[in-house]
Amino acid sequence: MAYKLKTDDGQALYRLRKCTVEPVIGIIKETIGFRQFSLRGLQNVQGEWSLVCLAFNLRRLHGLIGTDWVSPTGC
Repeated sequence: MAYKLKTDDGQALYRLRKCTVEPVIGIIKETIGFRQFSLRGLQNVQGEWSLVCLAFNLRRLHGLIGTDWVSPTGC
């Protein structure tokens, strides 16, 4: 890995990691506090991960929309 980072191609690939998945994983770990799965089994873990992603997306949506938004139904 150290050798790859010394090359120009390796540095370019490593820079791409900043704008892909790693920031999202860091936010999920730090802000939401999700560190490990509570359930066992692939299907259960996939369901739990879906809930974590849903929580992240709802939190992000709330931040993007803000509190001035009013629902069309008035709720």
